[in-house]
Amino acid sequence: MKMIREHHLRDLHWLPLPPGSFHGCLLLALCIGTALCACGADDHGLALTPPMGWNSWNRFRLNISDAVVRKQAGAMVKSGMKAAGYEYVVIDGGWEGYHDAQGLFRPNKLKFPDMKELCDYIHSLGLKVGIHTTPGPVTCSGREGSYGYEEEDARTFARWGIDLVKYDWCSGETAYKPTEITAAYEKMHQALLRAGRPILYSLCEYGLDDVWKWGASVGGHMWRTTDDISDEYWNVTYIGFEQNGLEKYAGPGHWNDPDMLEIGNGGMTDEEYRTQMSLWCILAAPLFAGNDLENMNAATLGILTNPEVISIDQDPAGIQGHRVWQEGPREVWMKPLKDGSKAVGLFNRLEYPLMITVNWRELGLRAPGTVRDLWARKDLGTFTTGFTGSVAAHGVVLINVK
Repeated sequence: MKMIREHHLRDLHWLPLPPGSFHGCLLLALCIGTALCACGADDHGLALTPPMGWNSWNRFRLNISDAVVRKQAGAMVKSGMKAAGYEYVVIDGGWEGYHDAQGLFRPNKLKFPDMKELCDYIHSLGLKVGIHTTPGPVTCSGREGSYGYEEEDARTFARWGIDLVKYDWCSGETAYKPTEITAAYEKMHQALLRAGRPILYSLCEYGLDDVWKWGASVGGHMWRTTDDISDEYWNVTYIGFEQNGLEKYAGPGHWNDPDMLEIGNGGMTDEEYRTQMSLWCILAAPLFAGNDLENMNAATLGILTNPEVISIDQDPAGIQGHRVWQEGPREVWMKPLKDGSKAVGLFNRLEYPLMITVNWRELGLRAPGTVRDLWARKDLGTFTTGFTGSVAAHGVVLINVK
């Protein structure tokens, strides 16, 4: 969210230690990229699969209040989204008031009269609460940020019962040098640890300074890899397909975040929304809906809650998928799954239907493959050398291959 500024743990190699060695008390690991140390002493076991929830920004912008958030939280439960795995209700920019004389962050009282009571209500629904702030002096919409109040704000968030902090760079460049961005995020990380509550730490800095290389080292459970998303096919696909190559930095406890879902906001067709959902799930991306949950139609709800598609995103192996083949507007992406099968997306980036073929050898398969269509939720049969599907304009065929 920006308004001011436009603009592995998967592969661990354990070191053998002789019995009785004075080093025996240490768990040593060499991690891919800058992934978290396997000790995981301060991550509280959070985000072992990509986080799922709802964020207020895409649909409501600054027009949020206690009443709006309560209604959206209730709709998350009533609609079946909670049952599908969505659990975080994130209050993005627009809640902020000011820091008082004691340094306590006060919400805008007209919009959020009692943040602690609101958090208690959301928790009573079996959901979790997220909140937005910035390492800079002001947020992206010009409201007070956490600069100089990191310790106080972390304690306040813990006292309210906050479960996720989205730390948005916003005006960070006015308070920190370009070389200090990592230190700015580490400062809030340490403050959150001292606050004593397990809080998922979401870094929002638009991919600056290759955040995927250092995000985990400052306690990040997820980090934005891109500029802000918009409800347009060209933007969603540009962001999504540009994630290729970042898969080595993702895994249980730390995820690349290509920003929120635009599904249901009206700027794209249902076929295009299925493309975003499919690609985000292959990417093992956090799934944060950004629509009006109270007023979504059956198609939107079906896209957001398809259990077979979500299971690809939430696969416990935690492997981010990647592109295995491209020819012009045709792309094939693959995500290995814990049970040995593979999720495969056939994407058509043209404005008319295309036939797309994937050969099993491109997926590292030599035997015949049994194919299931995950959007249609039906078995398609066994195919000897590969699979060919008719893919709608700007659409996707998402299959599971065993």
